[in-house]
Amino acid sequence: MAEAVFHPPRRKRRVFESYESPFPVDVGGKDFRMCQAEIINNNVIVRNPEDIEQLYNKGYFGKGILSRSRPVYSISDPLLVTKWQGANINMPIIASKKYQCHVQWAKSILQEQGFDDCSVTKILENYTKPLELPFLEEDGAEQTGNSCNRMGPTTENTELSRQSSTDTGNVVALSPENQNEGYKKACLEGDPACDPVAICGSKEQEQGDLKEIAEVSCQKHGFLMHCGCKAKESTEQRSCETIKSKECAPEYVLVQEEEEGSLCPEDDSAHAQENLVKKEKLVCRRNPFRIFEYLQLSLEEAFFLVYALGCLSIYYGEEPLTILKLWEVFSEVKPNFKTTYMAYHYFRSKGWVPKVGLKYGTDLLLYRKGPPFYHASYSVIAELVDDNFEGSLRRPLSWKSLSGLNRTTVNASKELMLCYLIRPSDMTEKEMSTPECMKRIKAQELIVTRWVSSRERSEQDEL
Repeated sequence: MAEAVFHPPRRKRRVFESYESPFPVDVGGKDFRMCQAEIINNNVIVRNPEDIEQLYNKGYFGKGILSRSRPVYSISDPLLVTKWQGANINMPIIASKKYQCHVQWAKSILQEQGFDDCSVTKILENYTKPLELPFLEEDGAEQTGNSCNRMGPTTENTELSRQSSTDTGNVVALSPENQNEGYKKACLEGDPACDPVAICGSKEQEQGDLKEIAEVSCQKHGFLMHCGCKAKESTEQRSCETIKSKECAPEYVLVQEEEEGSLCPEDDSAHAQENLVKKEKLVCRRNPFRIFEYLQLSLEEAFFLVYALGCLSIYYGEEPLTILKLWEVFSEVKPNFKTTYMAYHYFRSKGWVPKVGLKYGTDLLLYRKGPPFYHASYSVIAELVDDNFEGSLRRPLSWKSLSGLNRTTVNASKELMLCYLIRPSDMTEKEMSTPECMKRIKAQELIVTRWVSSRERSEQDEL
């Protein structure tokens, strides 16, 4: 058997992150933080933003459910934020089409609950109507152009208007003079106590609409999308009050809308079509369908944080699950969990960052330091065997399937590795029912490479 040659990992060209720590623990014990997660639909989800930042930044555990890897999803459109960067605002900016999608999602939920079309339309109109939020006027913004080329003093104070032909800095922002800075900041940050709708509209009608929206939206309890408003019997009431208030508060967004108008009304009708210029404005509205970014941990990552590092508590209902219970539950959810976790624990202890290798047809992908810095070096298939390398293999490979898997791995600039987890022949199933069995498990790696006859012939000639 030929000896495997270690090839250094391929570093990524553009790296915008700094390496903080291999694990979310502190050696001195000063900055140690106990994170919390919960099991939803056989998935381990972390909701607390501080826990998400802690787990991902220190060890790259999990992935964002709405992002490729790092949980950086934001409702704001980056292109629109750059376009309107001249306005001094601290609110998400989205396109009109994207906002209409959120309205349609909320409408479908209302219809599923049995509301008629008239009630659905009334509820959404009251909830998504423009709000009179005070915007901060840009300091030093120059107003250029004639008065007929921009929105005049009759423009509502809920809008920021601009022409598509002007620069990003020429923004007209009208804010009430009788509003103090504290109120402005509270409204921009979405403080429910400073909700202007409760001031300008009927309080009883508004509360009824909000109640209907909350009751309906809470029926959409999938962890990917929900409004954040929780029912009384929900198991999420144990979360901290700050997270609750943040999620239950209405989310204010700025919607970029377009309108067509003539530049100069005195022009004749022959050139009216040429003088039509699209004007863009930002209208403040409430988001009827909120989407939150959560961190999803694989079963192996979650158990490693609980068992090996002791920095995570996983809840199912009101009580946290013990290590033995997690070992049992995860084995029922994923029949090959014991095998894959042993391989995960082994490679983590060697300094690698294992991630799920499903997209390459394997169990694990091994990264050096983390996915932001290097491409994956190995695609790993884990198998549990006895002392004689015999046993019921999870995925017996034929020469044809092995060749195809190896070709797929090589085309992705990786190497295929077979990790055999060797357990003693006298180990019983009772011992395997606890994670303590890993103390008697040994690991053996085997790298699979394609045999090239011409390459071997040239090597023999050199010898």
